[in-house]
Amino acid sequence: MDVPAPSARLALRVSITLALALLACRAGLARSQQMSSACDARLLAGIPARPADAPTGSDFGRRAWRLSGLTRDRLEVAQLLSGNLPDFLRHVVPVTLWHATGGRRVSVTVCVLPDYLALGSNADFVFVPMGLGAALEVAGRFGFVLPTPRLVDAIYAASAVKLHPQPLTPGDEMRSTPYVVYHTELIDLQREVWPAPLGALTSGDKKDLVLTERLWELPGRVAIYGWHRAPGRPIQPLSMVHGARYADYSHGVRLVSRTVYVNGAARPIESVLGDPALAPLLSAEGPMPHLLERLSALIAELHSRGQ
Repeated sequence: MDVPAPSARLALRVSITLALALLACRAGLARSQQMSSACDARLLAGIPARPADAPTGSDFGRRAWRLSGLTRDRLEVAQLLSGNLPDFLRHVVPVTLWHATGGRRVSVTVCVLPDYLALGSNADFVFVPMGLGAALEVAGRFGFVLPTPRLVDAIYAASAVKLHPQPLTPGDEMRSTPYVVYHTELIDLQREVWPAPLGALTSGDKKDLVLTERLWELPGRVAIYGWHRAPGRPIQPLSMVHGARYADYSHGVRLVSRTVYVNGAARPIESVLGDPALAPLLSAEGPMPHLLERLSALIAELHSRGQ
């Protein structure tokens, strides 16, 4: 299957924006260094070490070249749960939100992976889109959840590296592995102009699978949001158009630790999302009570539907 050659306009665009990228990156890194948080390696205890013989991103791409949908999902889940993640995804980055409630200012710090889930090594990796069931399974096994749209906005605002979205030609091939691999290559080209190393908080490269109350109002669908061009300017508003098993090259799975910090004190994210006073910090939809139980029921329902 052929995929389009990289556009000459991409090289021109990244060269024109290099100076702006340098400035934005330095400002973002400075903000990150100033933020205090308990985010540390303990939150990654559920992620196994990468096996010495784990496939690289190129190896995975060749193996999955003709796969898509649930078949590719199963292969991706097996690889991720075995620990086949690059080192740059093996730390969490603090993102802090503030809110006035009850006459006082409250902060909540969430700890997020610096980029979207990928398979392989730092030198050779590929970002892997997944259907909703697969994404929820990996997140749960690792001790994480998916972000809400409000968190996607906050992550973009806090990111040291803000990439330009690069949509590809729409069509059935959007779901193919060749498109997935090619889009990773385009992101790599764009990423090369940024001075920040792999592992700096990065946004703009993918849309997010997100948590929303609409997942339970429209069971069997996946919620997609983001792919920002600038703060407050996502390409994709919250959408429930696709079925839960749908995944294309533009989708990414960003994980958020279940442990968050309210004014510095550790709390489970599900308790914050279930608290009417605190939930607005993390979700524009208000409280999301009993989140873990409802996610477990949703996963079971998706399995029963073959999704």
